[in-house]
Amino acid sequence: MESDSLEPTSEQSVGTVLGQLEDIISSRKTSDVDQSYTSKLFAGGVAKIGSKVTEEAEELVEAAANESDERVVSEAADLLYHVIVLLAHRDLTLDQVETTLAGRFGVSGLKEKASRK
Repeated sequence: MESDSLEPTSEQSVGTVLGQLEDIISSRKTSDVDQSYTSKLFAGGVAKIGSKVTEEAEELVEAAANESDERVVSEAADLLYHVIVLLAHRDLTLDQVETTLAGRFGVSGLKEKASRK
């Protein structure tokens, strides 16, 4: 991930940091692929971004099973970053994900999953 000086303070909420990250990622859609890892991911499309999401998910699970809490948090951050890139590639937003999650409050996870079939 390229740096844009995202340094959360104790006053910032998780949503604030993720929103800032989403804005930075979206701005990379038109950046030079030679200057931006995120732009390279966008250029590779769903195949490239998806392989990174899969890789990071596997690394997160491995870290959760065998590594320190710090490694788990680091791998979770990597996974979230790549998920946001995938959403941005499709012109989807974290607000849309949040709305979907909010709509699931008060609904049994088993019932919600069954309703998708």
